[in-house]
Order: sequence, then structure tokens, then C-alpha cells
Amino acid sequence: MTNFNAISHSGIYVTDQDEALDFYVGKLGMEVSADVDLGFMRWLTVCVPGDDRHLLLEVPGGPGPSAEAAGQLRDLLSKGALGLAFILTTDDCKATIAALESKGVEITQHPTEQPYGIDAGIRDPFGNYLRITQPAEVMGDFTPEVLDKYKAETMGMAD
Repeated sequence: MTNFNAISHSGIYVTDQDEALDFYVGKLGMEVSADVDLGFMRWLTVCVPGDDRHLLLEVPGGPGPSAEAAGQLRDLLSKGALGLAFILTTDDCKATIAALESKGVEITQHPTEQPYGIDAGIRDPFGNYLRITQPAEVMGDFTPEVLDKYKAETMGMAD
């Protein structure tokens, strides 16, 4: 048995921390929760205002991966091949996406009704894939028809 009570920090790779600040703070509206030069790396975290979960904006390298692995990570990141970074929730997905689009944020999927709410996709300047979701008040059913629609609209797949 573990005694965990929260996830306090998670991290994503970025290739330029100042550009990441412009995107995550300037465009998404997050706030800087820490910006510390540790010598071997810059510990830069952001969070949604009022939330105590922090997102580390980490440059590949430093104390973690080797130089070779860091290069591979940068390559995968630039191709958008690192998978879903995280999901942000909002009270109005359509208005949020419209506001982000007006700020030049890359929209990968416009708001779509799903059983779990209204959902959309964006990409940061580095290739990280993010979701914006307006949770449903009551979760809908994932019937075979709903799943087929989900696959076709969200993932570009159809049976």
C-alpha cells in the first residue's frame, strides 16, 4: 500500500523555456509558480491560477537523459510524437478555443460534443498535444455508435 495523496508536479519537454513562458503564461493564462536557476538546469514551473499542481517546462537534457537521448526527445517532440501532454478543463470550451485561436494558438481539433463533455485539441509551439475539455454535468453512454463517431471525429479513424 502507498500513502500518496496527490500529484504535485508533472513535466513536459519544451525546447525553449522563454518561448514556453510566452505560450503557457501569455496565451494559455497560466502563472509562473517557480523560476529558479539551479546551475545544471532551470527549474521552471507554471500552474493554472488557484491550482496547486505544477507543470515543469523542461528542456531535454540536464540531469535526466543523456545527450543522445535528449536529441532523440527533441526530434520526437518536434514531430508531435510524445503523445498527450495533459488536459485542461474549462467552463466554456467553445469560447476558450475561440480566444486561443485569436491569440494564434494552433487548434488541432475544434470543439466536439462527446459523452464526457465538449472537447477540443491544441498544440504548443514545440509539438506537445493538449486537450481542452468542458466536462459534462452527467457522463453520457459510450454506445458503439458513439465510439464510432468518436474514432472518426477525434482520431481520424473509421471502421
